[in-house]
Amino acid sequence: MKCFVIGNGGWGTALGMTLAGNGHDVTLWGPFEEEIAAIRAAGENTVYLPGVAIPSSIQWTSNPAGAKEADLIVVVVPSRFVRSTLETFKPYLQENALIVSATKGLDEKTHQRMSEVAHDVLGRDIAILSGPSHAEEVARGVPTAVTVAGTDFQTLEKIQQAFSGKTFRVYTSDDVIGVELGGTLKNIIAVAAGILDGIGLGDNSKAALMTRGLAEITRLGTALGAKPETFSGLSGIGDLIVTCASRHSRNRAVGERLGKGESLAEIMGGMKQVAEGVWNAKAARDLAKEHGIDMPITEEVCAIVEDGKDPRQALKDLMSRDPKAE
Repeated sequence: MKCFVIGNGGWGTALGMTLAGNGHDVTLWGPFEEEIAAIRAAGENTVYLPGVAIPSSIQWTSNPAGAKEADLIVVVVPSRFVRSTLETFKPYLQENALIVSATKGLDEKTHQRMSEVAHDVLGRDIAILSGPSHAEEVARGVPTAVTVAGTDFQTLEKIQQAFSGKTFRVYTSDDVIGVELGGTLKNIIAVAAGILDGIGLGDNSKAALMTRGLAEITRLGTALGAKPETFSGLSGIGDLIVTCASRHSRNRAVGERLGKGESLAEIMGGMKQVAEGVWNAKAARDLAKEHGIDMPITEEVCAIVEDGKDPRQALKDLMSRDPKAE
């Protein structure tokens, strides 16, 4: 297949490498020609995926017209830029091209999931790829399993076959809402997990946080039409575990620095990569309020990143809530 990956970050690069490793013709796009030229010259994405040699078969471009002949389009840009990026690419996408988003997030203004944003812009359904999958490991061939969700089984099968290889296993699901929300909301819980690490708390605390965080994710997801069992799968608890525990997790790392007393402005100002949990905390909190769903951990993370609340006070407030049944 002719594959066109929109997004030259670490995850876009890793997915492009996965597709190229399966024998597909792959082109990666980035918005800044100087970045693309540097990757092309170095044979390595030194900014977002340092130390990983990129196959010479992968082409690099900053021209959106390069998507014209693609059979498979993979969208891997930060959630904040998905709408504008799709508007740029819309004139160049074939009507029968398969489109899959690997972006985890909500539209900050509308609170829409990425598939809803894509439908608004393109007028068509897209598939969603999500699961426990750090780019640093996928690019190095560490065995990984993810889920692709969509509304058309034949489309999912084609995407599954395109990505599946010796170290990258893809399962299919018809629960787009559940798969998207699992991948999005776990980032917020991971910020909280990092805060616990920064404060210096232990395994009991993190286990409680992850368990109650999963309860929050499931409550909102099912209220919006997701299947509860989806949150027990790869795109739910699987992604939650890896993002809350891994040294590769940017969301956890931001939380750890917050827990140690650094300001959010200081942390974010020095980061090249995106921490979607910080961007999406307010959107998730507001979405929960719109639907009358109680999400206390999400509310406290939002208070920390949006209002500058002391993380230790947020922890005290969570622990002193009225007792209730599990």
